[in-house]
Amino acid sequence: MQARCNTTALLASGYDIPLVGLGTWKSEPGRVTAAVKSALASGYRHIDCAAIYKNEDEVGNALAASIHQGVVRREDVFITSKLWNSDHSDRRVKAACLKSMRDLRVDYLDLYLIHWPVTGNRGPDVQPPLLETWKAMQDLVCQGLVRSIGVSNFSVSKMEGLMTAPGVPLSVCQVECHPYFRNDGVHAWCKQQGIHMTAYSPLGSADSASLLGRNAQMLLQNETLLSIANDLKRSPAEVLLQWGLRNGTSILPKSTSSERIKANLASLDWQLPQVAFEALNNLDYQRRMVDGSFWVNPAGPYSNLEELWK
Repeated sequence: MQARCNTTALLASGYDIPLVGLGTWKSEPGRVTAAVKSALASGYRHIDCAAIYKNEDEVGNALAASIHQGVVRREDVFITSKLWNSDHSDRRVKAACLKSMRDLRVDYLDLYLIHWPVTGNRGPDVQPPLLETWKAMQDLVCQGLVRSIGVSNFSVSKMEGLMTAPGVPLSVCQVECHPYFRNDGVHAWCKQQGIHMTAYSPLGSADSASLLGRNAQMLLQNETLLSIANDLKRSPAEVLLQWGLRNGTSILPKSTSSERIKANLASLDWQLPQVAFEALNNLDYQRRMVDGSFWVNPAGPYSNLEELWK
């Protein structure tokens, strides 16, 4: 019998994060409520949301219905949301958090992340400064609105800047991570600092690259991956999700199909052999599918991608 993976990880805040979450980015409008209901009924206890996804109200309807029907209790579900770029001012952070809470129909968030280290301002520096935004995030924890805080799409140096603030710790870094972009530097640093890394786009998200008008290789069609999947009698997606778990991250596969939702959660039920794990770790092709090029502005703080990710 295959050994089952751990199902949660302990955060620096002292709370547990379930290792498989339902991603809701790019989910089809009108199908999110059914998808979240299906996920919760199937055993998911982690739903990843964001204000900019424009579907937190659908998630909230599903969560409220599932609690009312006795499928789950609120305290058993880990709900993540994210602060959007336009709300970085310390005067707007709390209001943005409360708006997400209202839409999600909860009285606290398990995790709140700064979505991007970007505000869209002109000039050489991000305004308001990221540290100011971070301190406002810490205040949310002190006020009992949020249990854990973290960041998304941040580089090591940007996280180091936040960690100069004492008090509530940086618990989670959510970034793109899959065998075609392992994000090794950020991952190693997070391990050293006791920061949990959550992987979005764990299947490679080549559709994101196409949406952004760039050509990218399809991870799900990689020959090494296909060979491993064939040998293990698993689907390529199952192998990739297990790779993410074996890599020490939580994973956020997105789907509105009840069958795929169940299959994705089943990635916890087996373990990828070490030889296969190492083979996927050695893929030479490394490229972000979500590279942040939409935030590059010659008149702003990030005039090129190197500045965004340094």
